[in-house]
Amino acid sequence: MKKLVLVFALLQLSAAAQTAAPPRPRILGIDHVSFYTTAPDGVKKLYGDVLGLTSADPVEPGGTLRYLVGTQWVGYSPAPDPKSTDRMDHVALRTDNIAALRKYLTPQGIKVPQIEGRADHSLFFFVTDPDGHKIEFVERGKGDVASPAPSAVSRHMIHAGFLVYHREAADHFYRDILGFRPYWHGGMKDDVTEWLAIQVPDGTDWIEYMLNQPEHADLQLTGVMNHISLGVVDIKKAQAALESHGWKPHGDEKAQMGKDGKWQLNLYDPDLVRVELMEFKPVQKPCCSDFTGPHPTE
Repeated sequence: MKKLVLVFALLQLSAAAQTAAPPRPRILGIDHVSFYTTAPDGVKKLYGDVLGLTSADPVEPGGTLRYLVGTQWVGYSPAPDPKSTDRMDHVALRTDNIAALRKYLTPQGIKVPQIEGRADHSLFFFVTDPDGHKIEFVERGKGDVASPAPSAVSRHMIHAGFLVYHREAADHFYRDILGFRPYWHGGMKDDVTEWLAIQVPDGTDWIEYMLNQPEHADLQLTGVMNHISLGVVDIKKAQAALESHGWKPHGDEKAQMGKDGKWQLNLYDPDLVRVELMEFKPVQKPCCSDFTGPHPTE
């Protein structure tokens, strides 16, 4: 009888092992972020002239502009609907095993298409998050990566933010399934969370929930919320570099202390998308909450 029980238990363990979800492969950071534009000449001026970033040939279908931020990049394509109030196309996250990641996500109830390839030898697929944002996963190829220009103001895109209206569902997607972990949260008031930063599970880059906003945000508000952030060591030196490239501070485009205790400076592309320069580390105690993860570096 004991032998039968033991055999039955072993069979159960074997069946459980066969049906257990595969482990999640590593998610290393932000690979790239793509936007739409109605003014490509203005994009060239901002990224090429002011930010001093190296341009590269587009690798995505429909893409017309691409600028390197270290080993990451920012891409642009013509706006399919100039009247749309959202210029963010998609955010891409880097993995080192795209096939295993697809195998991991499929049993999670996420619709995952087939893996595709690009001219730069990268492999990718897209999914949609609970708020309808297009999230791409990329495994980089072994092709050459162009060196950043000496004039580049930043060599590391440290986060991307976007509007989130369904926080619980977003948490299930990003934290429960993908393994993102808390980094910091805050708002204009200490007791109200308007920005929630969660880091990739295997790196220091993060995505930022932009919370408590109107459901039908206009172009200007959406541009502020659906943004990217480029890391810098010293905001004063970064501003001096911008000024040496012909930029002049005006309006909201000025260095200021963020609620997270980090210096930042906001720039805007011609379609009002915010490009935030942010110091890697805080210089004063943040409002609202302490940091709970390591800070990014250059």
